[in-house]
Amino acid sequence: MKGPISQFLERNFLHFNAATVVDAAKGYEAHLTAGGKMLVSLAGAMSTAELGISLAEMIRQGKIDIISCTGANLEEDIMNLVAHSHYKRIPKYRDLTPQDELNLLKNKYNRVTDTCIPEEEAFRKIQHHIEKIWKDAEAKSERYFPHEYMYKLLLSGVLQDEYEIDPKNSWMLAAAERNLPIVVPGWEDSTMGNIFASYVIKGELKASTVKSGIEYMVWLANFYEKNSVGHGIGFFQIGGGIAGDFSMCVAPMLEQDLEKDNIQKWRYYCQITDSTTSYGSYSGCIPNEKITWGKLDVDTPSFVIESDATIVAPLIFAWILGQ
Repeated sequence: MKGPISQFLERNFLHFNAATVVDAAKGYEAHLTAGGKMLVSLAGAMSTAELGISLAEMIRQGKIDIISCTGANLEEDIMNLVAHSHYKRIPKYRDLTPQDELNLLKNKYNRVTDTCIPEEEAFRKIQHHIEKIWKDAEAKSERYFPHEYMYKLLLSGVLQDEYEIDPKNSWMLAAAERNLPIVVPGWEDSTMGNIFASYVIKGELKASTVKSGIEYMVWLANFYEKNSVGHGIGFFQIGGGIAGDFSMCVAPMLEQDLEKDNIQKWRYYCQITDSTTSYGSYSGCIPNEKITWGKLDVDTPSFVIESDATIVAPLIFAWILGQ
């Protein structure tokens, strides 16, 4: 029996984008019920939007098998975990002048739409600990992926006394406890990636101590080939950009570049986006275009929800969780 949120959706979400929300949720559920696996990709600033409140429970209940995310989403969930009380919300952010923005910077606040991340309490609090983990690994001639370093940070317990939210609302903590596979394309453009690069420039660390995006793709190819059997792997894409395209490309790479036979394409696809279809936009391209690139099949159940992911994703997750 579905809970009140799901009942509300089924009763009221009957047309247009609303109907697609219910169709996509049912498709996701059907894919898992049939024995398929699911990749969720996170673009934008979903962690700062506190998507972890619903995403963490999806991870705990085994509704997600792998995540592809930006470096920002990887680190910002942990920042929110340890610095939440220091965040500043600016509901009237549209009214800010350039001087207002400069004043925020001078006070060490970095704005993401209506939410400002506190540099000292968030970035620097993590930097102190992650620097030690990087340098300890290098001293032992060990190399890890960006998310593996974050898992080490969380599972070490060094941040535990710093938690400022209920830890059950941190998706990264849920992922670390489950050792959920994550790929983080373009990690070097994140704050922690920039900090790591600064240590490389200063000669304190080697670039090779953190595994690269190419190594992520090689790992993902192996994961995809092993798991795209039976009902295969679905793709639930929140936003667009590199978090989505990097992972989606693995299917055609295996088939076209490695010339492997019997490689299944993605077996479910849903994207929540506010990007329009125009002028070469990947984020706004419709599912049919992905067929021409060998990413989706003609019969792949596909959905596009043109809306705000911070509204839509928690509703779909609520349906899948039976809430």
